[in-house]
Amino acid sequence: MTFSIIARCPHTGQFGAAVASSSPAVAARCIRARAGVGAAASQNITDPALGPQALDLMAAGQDPTEALATLRAQPFIEYRQLMAINAQRAPAVFTGANALGTLASATGEHAACAGNMLASRGVPAAMLAAFERADGPLAERLMQALLAGETAGGEEGPVHSAGLLVVGELDWPIVDLRMDWVEHGPIKALYAAWQVYAPQVADYITRARDPRAAPSFGVPGDF
Repeated sequence: MTFSIIARCPHTGQFGAAVASSSPAVAARCIRARAGVGAAASQNITDPALGPQALDLMAAGQDPTEALATLRAQPFIEYRQLMAINAQRAPAVFTGANALGTLASATGEHAACAGNMLASRGVPAAMLAAFERADGPLAERLMQALLAGETAGGEEGPVHSAGLLVVGELDWPIVDLRMDWVEHGPIKALYAAWQVYAPQVADYITRARDPRAAPSFGVPGDF
């Protein structure tokens, strides 16, 4: 009941992920990224601890394939669907034998997509193709992939939550947007939020690094 993408940008060093599901608050449970390390996703009857564990293993020197192989020792792993990517190696995907519904994944040079309980096995491939032909910052390309997944059929049931996560050179995410429950159209709502936030991302980084150089956003009380 989830479809997602993890990716890296070889030009900026950013890592990111985007996800959608019929379940509430999917991004809070399923996607993780760490500056200088990579990105990971854990979905399908997920254990939210698996994403951080994959990032820890990659930070310790394992490549994505090795990290997911190590996680095969975790309890109930055959119920999970996992993805991992770092800066150097090809992304890796694992789908357990007990994962639910129509299952599929697609991997490219800089991204991987996967889903479960899908309306069509072609959803991850459509997402990857959209990511690879998209332009702009990593967050925009991730959103184009998520939108393409929805157009390709998405998951079998109605989608109610979606999220977008990007890390750069800082310790905190430079983009962390979520629609935790929307009755209709959470992916489009998430994209609308990204379009508002996109021109302000660099300004919020400036605010963190040097408030003296921070621009005014013209809100009441902001002199």
